[in-house]
This record gives sequence, C-alpha cells and structure tokens, in this order.
Amino acid sequence: MMTRPIIAFLLLCGVMTSAVTLAQHGQDQRRPADIKEYLEQLDHPERDQYQKPSQVVEALGLKPGMAVADLGSGSGYFTRRFVEAVTDSGMVYAIDVEQEMLTYAKDSLVHLHVPFTAEFILARPDSPKLPADSVDLIFICNTYHHLENRASYFLNVKSALKPGGRIAIIDFYHDDRSGPLGFPKHHLVPHDTVVTEMTQAGYKLLREYTFLPRQYFLEFAPATP
Repeated sequence: MMTRPIIAFLLLCGVMTSAVTLAQHGQDQRRPADIKEYLEQLDHPERDQYQKPSQVVEALGLKPGMAVADLGSGSGYFTRRFVEAVTDSGMVYAIDVEQEMLTYAKDSLVHLHVPFTAEFILARPDSPKLPADSVDLIFICNTYHHLENRASYFLNVKSALKPGGRIAIIDFYHDDRSGPLGFPKHHLVPHDTVVTEMTQAGYKLLREYTFLPRQYFLEFAPATP
C-alpha cells in the first residue's frame, strides 16, 4: 500500500518543476497551501529547458487517433502536448490521485482553444483505473519513484495496453546529474532498478533516449503478447 499522496518536487532554484507525485516522502516534503499557485509554477517556462517536451513527444511517435494515458498528469504539462499530438480523433487520459490537479489540468486544456478528446480519471494509489485494452501508450514522468510495489502495479496495468502498446518512463537520475531537488535523492529509483522491476512485471526494454540532461527516458513493451 502506498503512503498518503501529496504533491512534491520543489527545486532549490526557486522553480517547481515536476509532474504530480503519488506518494508522500514523510517529513521531507510539505503540501503547498495554494495548489493553484504551485501548479502554475510547475508550468514555468524554465522547465522546458531541461524537460525538452517537444523532443519527448516527437520521440514517442504519437500520431492522430492514438490513445495516451498521462499517469501522474499533475498540472497537465504533458497532457496539453499529448492532446495536440493525437488530435481530437485520439484520446488522452489524464490520471491523478488529486482531484484539484485534474480540475486544473482540465481547465488548462480548455484554454488551448483547440478541439480535444480527453478523460480525467481520479485514480487510486494502487491503480490508475484505466479501461482494459484502452491505450497505445502509458506515459509516466517524475512519478515512478512515488509508486510502491511497482512490479505488481505494472503487472496489473498491462491489461490497459492495446496490442503493440508501450510504457514510457521518465524520472530524475539518483545522482548528481539530476541537479538540485527539493527532497533527498535516496527517494529516487536508479535507472537499473527500473529496468529490473519492469522486467519482473513482464516487460522488456525497447529503447532508451539520452537527450534529457537530468532524467532517464526508458520505453518498455510487454515481453509476451
């Protein structure tokens, strides 16, 4: 079972730049009093410098008509980019354990003033509550290390993938490459541990991208159909 969910990631440089978190790191982090202000800071343009969102979306190979799950969607930082990539002929599931996050993300999509098809799912800490056979891609940015019992979690979400579906995981390096973070780095999950845990859950590593300076970017697919 996961610990009580909260929001996390406060960069020491003064710009808070993460997706939503799905668990609490005890006394190391505190929930901001003003969630709206916090989420606006998550979308600060300075984040783009290291997150490289356009390059990430391009690497994922998203096309109109595809279905994507943004697991730990937070402020909608990537959700907004996904709805533009798959267009209104596709589907984007924004998934979070915080209703306030989902409301903010939904409002941010409306402000794009483009047609989109999206569903907003209030998840459980142990399940994203995705429909079976519903998505081509499950995308997880800065959220993997907040999940507990990860091998079991991803074994269970496999049923949500369509044939040929993938899981993409981006998270901060647990060493100096990640730069200053607002929590101890021992909370982070090393790259090799992610690969091991996903293998245990029945996935194989398809490819790894190295263009993100502070994060690893791994793409997995079920090892067997």
